[in-house]
Amino acid sequence: MEDFDQFSVTEAVIAQMANTPDARLREIMESAVRHMHAFARDVNLTPSEWLMGIKFMTDVGKACTPFRQEFVLLSDVLGLSSLVNVLHDGTRMESGTDTSLLGPFYREGAPAMALGDSIARLTDGPRIMVFGQVRDAEGRGIPHASLQVWQTDEHGEYDLQKHDPKTMDDRGCFTCDGEGRFHFRSVRPLGYTIPMDGPVGALVTAQTRHGCRPAHIHFLISAEGYRELTTSVYLGDDQYIDTDTVFGVSKALIVHAEMGVPGSPDPSLPSIRYDFSLAKASATDSMSRVGSDPSKLVAA
Repeated sequence: MEDFDQFSVTEAVIAQMANTPDARLREIMESAVRHMHAFARDVNLTPSEWLMGIKFMTDVGKACTPFRQEFVLLSDVLGLSSLVNVLHDGTRMESGTDTSLLGPFYREGAPAMALGDSIARLTDGPRIMVFGQVRDAEGRGIPHASLQVWQTDEHGEYDLQKHDPKTMDDRGCFTCDGEGRFHFRSVRPLGYTIPMDGPVGALVTAQTRHGCRPAHIHFLISAEGYRELTTSVYLGDDQYIDTDTVFGVSKALIVHAEMGVPGSPDPSLPSIRYDFSLAKASATDSMSRVGSDPSKLVAA
């Protein structure tokens, strides 16, 4: 029987986990334990502080519902979602469009729409046209690629925040044409403050952060033989474009809604053109989504 000190207890925990059959689980948990123990030693964590941390995590779990994912929001505001995306991008076999955050408001089952339809059915804000092409790394169009798109309305609200949860708006699923081209209409999205009425919002407030996201449109793009792409395009004139509270913006994803964009299917509307590039899938590729439909992460 050994009396543990602040270092030997770490090794004792690692030793007990050493026979974990799943090698990847063993690797992840050993590293997690080492880093968590090192964190506690680094800040000289007190019992009352750790209990506060446990209560915070408990509150985060309680805030999760089939329509709200507070843990994804926590991952986002800590920059962990962004970091995992960067790591995932680094495993590509070839270049492709930067990934961005799936976010806590993604929902499966968005309505299928025809090219040119408007995803905004219950909103009255200024209309825009979004169009472009899904291409491979060589610049060739990928026929019939699938796009899921979702965004806030002109007031900076997602459908989950303003409607009955069964009602979907500002979302849609599209199939590109034979050249990989797509176009749809929407309202100009507005940037917004992340949900501040829960434990994550309280943490952001305690850190005196503004908690705001710049206006953006989400895309989840897939095609057989290619890596799934989770990304967003961000409106460059938003005041929070340089200080996104969830660290989702990269320079390559910044766009502008403007009149007179060449090739716009509706020149009467301000338009955004963006061409997405998908990398070929490898045998070891996993899903690209740091997040999920909230209903899939809550036990029935």
